[in-house]
Amino acid sequence: MKAQRAYSMELRAAAAEATYERILGAAAEAFLEHWYDDVTIASVAKRAGVSGQTVINHFGSKDQLFTAAHERLGEELVERRYRPEAGDVRGAVEALVEDYEITGDAVVRFLALEEKVPSLAPVLAAGRKGHREWVEAMFQAPELVPELVVATDVYTWKLLRRDQGLSRDETFASILKIVEALLERRTR
Repeated sequence: MKAQRAYSMELRAAAAEATYERILGAAAEAFLEHWYDDVTIASVAKRAGVSGQTVINHFGSKDQLFTAAHERLGEELVERRYRPEAGDVRGAVEALVEDYEITGDAVVRFLALEEKVPSLAPVLAAGRKGHREWVEAMFQAPELVPELVVATDVYTWKLLRRDQGLSRDETFASILKIVEALLERRTR
């Protein structure tokens, strides 16, 4: 009887973990695709195939769900951006543009709501800090960090990709040209 109960508890725990992961995945997708204000517990629940109460039971609130989704997306971002070796300028810019193709539009939307939605502020502050650390690690040019942060910022990507209508490859080439010009100045 005890063996069956333990097995049943293990199954329950595995099912709960699977549900948690399904909700988290659905939330991450929703926050990438839509404005923060348009993502609801109900819409995430529907996408995950669970009830709204199940989402609340696992995450508590929309803000906590967003924070968890952001952490998941942040782990994926770090894995993408740090794939190239430090000092590989072309690889770093390629990884950056790859990341922005996935997350860029969502980040721009979050930034637009930063003052309106206070719970976004700490997440965006962490993102700024992480971006600066990535710039420092990848380009190894401490005297140019502020300029390189701007050159590789999500708004630079947005201006080129969305506002100027450049293709992904053209956007990559433009950001690479800016970064290489900055780095070349250092060696003169």
